[in-house]
Amino acid sequence: MLGRKTYDIFAAYWPKAKDDPFAARLNNAKKYVVSKTRRKLDWNNSALVTGNVPEEIRKLKRQEGPELQVHGSSNLIQTLLKHDLVDEFRLQIFPITIGHSKRLFGDDTIPASFKLLESKTSTTGVIVGPYRRDGEVKTGSFDLGNQTRDLTSK
Repeated sequence: MLGRKTYDIFAAYWPKAKDDPFAARLNNAKKYVVSKTRRKLDWNNSALVTGNVPEEIRKLKRQEGPELQVHGSSNLIQTLLKHDLVDEFRLQIFPITIGHSKRLFGDDTIPASFKLLESKTSTTGVIVGPYRRDGEVKTGSFDLGNQTRDLTSK
């Protein structure tokens, strides 16, 4: 799934990237594009999602087929978070700060718990980890080896 801005960027690049092995997979994949303004999609195998977006996405999630993924598309992710439609995050955490930028978890994000499935750290310090939805928020403490942190006090 792509938001309109990410779709515009991807559709301008990937159909022309013939030598990139990832291009064929992306160009042939089904692409659901969430947009309030677009009426026509020219990129191969793209379908427009309009109307009641959360309900349309729930319908897509119930269908058989490959998993639905979102790449980029920060506005679309905010809609998914607001309506509890995220089953898993695959986060990449980079050891830099770039100042003012968009927030992953906006004001309308509902409280939710996620479970870390595994983690890897690259040689440059990038942490990669998939987090799967794990029910309601749990408060308490967590253990860092020889230290315990209380989550209920703040």
